[in-house]
Amino acid sequence: MVNATIYHRFSPNLTSNFTQKAVKILIVEDETGLRDSIEAYFDEVDCICETACDFNSALAKVSVYRYDCIILDLTLPQGNGLDIIKHLKANQYNDGILIISAKNSLDDRLTGLDLGADDYLTKPFHLSELKARVTAIIRRKSFNGNNALIFNEIYIDLAGKMVKINAQPVKFTRKEYSLLLYFIANKGKVISKNAIAEHLWGDSIDIADNFDFIYSHIKNIRKKLVEAGSNDYIQATYGMGYKFAEA
Repeated sequence: MVNATIYHRFSPNLTSNFTQKAVKILIVEDETGLRDSIEAYFDEVDCICETACDFNSALAKVSVYRYDCIILDLTLPQGNGLDIIKHLKANQYNDGILIISAKNSLDDRLTGLDLGADDYLTKPFHLSELKARVTAIIRRKSFNGNNALIFNEIYIDLAGKMVKINAQPVKFTRKEYSLLLYFIANKGKVISKNAIAEHLWGDSIDIADNFDFIYSHIKNIRKKLVEAGSNDYIQATYGMGYKFAEA
């Protein structure tokens, strides 16, 4: 569990879970040790991290800059984190908001969520749990809060994790589903084999000595799509990776 403890190594790039742009995070936390641990942890996954140690500095930053996710403590010097949420919503800013607070209070949690926060995590917590919550928030924001993702004849139920081709369900394994979603989210962009490997395997990528498993997953996805009546959208880009695009 983390309060102000040493962070643990985490290798996968957070940006590979969404698009190829860098993820920008604001950490609003007055406890120096915890703030530094969170910042170092997300720095390792190539996020752009900014920090604020009190209410006024946090308010100044969110008034000028936009963030993919704001990790927000409620109890701050000079003010209350709930007022940061009110400011964001009053200005119709769409930053993701994850509340972290030592207060295990249902009232605080409900108030924060009612004001528009996306999630709530009580201290102390594992950094891996924090990362999972941030990942989920950014993924939802990446799809504009939609519950479905549609690309021509491909329909993906994001909540139910189900794929339909021409309205007919098609079964994919967990990793095949994750990779198909990743391709569609990054449609038109060349994705490197290394980015795909990190997206699918995370820390476990260290045990793989080649990328044959990527070819196997892509082969299976293409086969299932085509057999279900879909076009083959996955294109190999020699020496670079793969791209999901119109034929």
